[in-house]
Amino acid sequence: MNKGIKFRLYPNKQQKILINRTFGCSRLIYNMGLAMRNDAFVNGQKVGYSQTSSMLTDLKKQDDFAFLAEVDSIALQQSLRDLDRGFKSFFAKRAGHPQFKSKHNHHQSYRTLNQGDNIRISGKYIKLPKLGYVKFMQSMPVGHINNVTVEKTPTGKYFAVLNVDFEPDFRPNNGCMIGIDVGIKAFYSDSNGNIVNNPKYLEKSQLDTPHA
Repeated sequence: MNKGIKFRLYPNKQQKILINRTFGCSRLIYNMGLAMRNDAFVNGQKVGYSQTSSMLTDLKKQDDFAFLAEVDSIALQQSLRDLDRGFKSFFAKRAGHPQFKSKHNHHQSYRTLNQGDNIRISGKYIKLPKLGYVKFMQSMPVGHINNVTVEKTPTGKYFAVLNVDFEPDFRPNNGCMIGIDVGIKAFYSDSNGNIVNNPKYLEKSQLDTPHA
């Protein structure tokens, strides 16, 4: 099974510059992929992930887009993967049509994959593609890292969300059963005699509300 674990990052000045540049490049490729797919739809053509991926490959060969080589190439590919998932959800009527991303969005992020152990933890640092070793605050042990999402909050803080493998700790109940009765005076009581009092959130909120 997989789960996400979020840790605070403390990148140095150069790492911050590269992280922010990766945000911008990922957003650019996403928007160019979206424009390509929108144009194809208007012209009655079918464009999917493979065509947008080929577009990215061609862009990297052009001098005007040489800056793309400075950032994590996996992150750029993942932005197109996200776009493709967005279209699949749209066609399945699970979500709206993908929208262009704005640089004015205060919450920025990109995702990169662990390939060939290019992401790993070493003491107080986590190694990330292109960034090298970034100082971070690890609050718990982690299993194998599958991918990492690097985020920047509106307050300028950086975080890494690690998708890791883990084995859930199943606890046997030895075949026991329990009955629960939900009431008004008591929030609930169970067949073992345990009672949880009603928190009475409504009454407390009314008492806390100032009267005119």
